[in-house]
Amino acid sequence: MQDELFGEEDELAEDGAQPGDEDGIPAHRVRPLAARMRPRHLDEYAGQQHILGPGKLLRRAIEADRFTSLIFYGPPGVGKTSLAELIAQRTESRFVNLSGVESNVAEIRRSVEAAAQFLRTRGELTTLFVDEIHRFNKSQQDVLLPHIERGTVRFIGATTHNPFFYLNSPLVSRSQVFQLEPLENEDLRGVLDRALQDEERGLGKKDIRLDEDAAEHFITMSDGDARKMLTSLELAVLTTEPDPETGVTEISLAIAEDSIQRKTVVYDADGDAHHDTISAFIKSMRGCDPDAALYWLAKMLHAGEDIRFIARRIVIAASEDVGMADSNALRVAVAAQQAVEFIGMPEARIPLAHATVYIATAPKSNRAYAGIDAALQDVASGRTLAVPPHLRTKTRKKIGETSGNFSSSDATYQYGHDAEEGYIPQAYLPEGRVYYEPSPHGMEQRVAERLDHWRRLFDEATGAKPPGGA
Repeated sequence: MQDELFGEEDELAEDGAQPGDEDGIPAHRVRPLAARMRPRHLDEYAGQQHILGPGKLLRRAIEADRFTSLIFYGPPGVGKTSLAELIAQRTESRFVNLSGVESNVAEIRRSVEAAAQFLRTRGELTTLFVDEIHRFNKSQQDVLLPHIERGTVRFIGATTHNPFFYLNSPLVSRSQVFQLEPLENEDLRGVLDRALQDEERGLGKKDIRLDEDAAEHFITMSDGDARKMLTSLELAVLTTEPDPETGVTEISLAIAEDSIQRKTVVYDADGDAHHDTISAFIKSMRGCDPDAALYWLAKMLHAGEDIRFIARRIVIAASEDVGMADSNALRVAVAAQQAVEFIGMPEARIPLAHATVYIATAPKSNRAYAGIDAALQDVASGRTLAVPPHLRTKTRKKIGETSGNFSSSDATYQYGHDAEEGYIPQAYLPEGRVYYEPSPHGMEQRVAERLDHWRRLFDEATGAKPPGGA
């Protein structure tokens, strides 16, 4: 068993090859630039100072070699795999890399058995890294649990999806979750400069002149993704002929634009980016910031979000957040929703922007929304109220009068339009309840004045506050 487990690594050591070499060719000759430029130690690691800065939790855990299982959650190209490799290196443990896309239960078990053998015979710990861990099904994730519990492996998982939704709760509860953020422009610039200067792994042996505006284009269009930036840079260099006289490879803005033509916004149709962006969009409209609302709208449109979904959220916001303060908001929102269905993209962006700006700049009130929720809560949790006799149908009134439940005078309904003001004081709820309290914002202020007037008339006629309002 030991020969079987150790044989492959021993053979590699004997012939001088390294794990990852292909057909005897050194890995650095066939691996893309982004893979070759992975950081060799923590000081070379770019970004994530919120978890790796001096005194931060993960940095302390790595330096003290005091951690068990970790889950790295973040967008592509921010260094999840690189960080796992650095942790294994810093803690002097074997590094086993599995893929959530390609691996299966048998491969997981083989890796764990090998880790147990290394621990027994050599006293060597194994860091088991599973990339795209969210791709593992429940059974595959469950296979890891006992080995994590026993300390057979140190588990590190990486995922672009929210682990609290996409991973099994037992696995998450046994792990420390760290969220990695897109790289800042200054971090990307450092990565870019190292790739151009490094003669061993990067492009340092080539005479490359990267124009400043081209560098800025690579950085900006990569959108925090170091892998995307380095891949585009390598493509630009490999497809550009050096000057025949000077031997200099000139990377201009035009070449950079051709190598990374379109900015790819990280946006998953049913994941965190989708939910976070629509949340920011709604809150920006509610917060009366048309500029922010238009930006988040533009991000969704650029990423290909369903325009009908955006329109639905605008219609909801028109009633939820603007409401009675400006009832025209709902008309504008519904008109935009109908226009979107009628014209489609790219022109649909125009009525969507129209409705977005209207909602964002309208006065705000959620009193109607709050009122229906309060009434629903009463219906769900309290005793269901009977309809007062004077509000029942004629047939029901006759049955009630014949049965002696109430008199004909109790069942008399007064028609409001018969009054000069269109209002006759009478109760519409059997108990005094108020669900709608108008705000002093926008047109709702006039609604508040009318309600106050009707309530005064009710007080004068009955000597009591009107149940349920006017």
